[in-house]
Amino acid sequence: MGGIEPHELDDHQLLRELETIHRTRHDTLLHGSPAALAAHNNRMAALEGEYLRRHPDRAVAYGRTRDGARERPK
Repeated sequence: MGGIEPHELDDHQLLRELETIHRTRHDTLLHGSPAALAAHNNRMAALEGEYLRRHPDRAVAYGRTRDGARERPK
């Protein structure tokens, strides 16, 4: 995997890496080679996993839950 290992990043660096990888996701999906997409998938999973490990009690918006989604107007 490329880049610094997620557990070695401080919180600011981790968030910056997450912002970057989410911003480039669509282009990688549409135009990246299979190897680039696989690397992107692996890096994104590692970064997101580290974020969730550090923030297990993060705030969850009710609208992003199954019940909240069911209450949205159709």
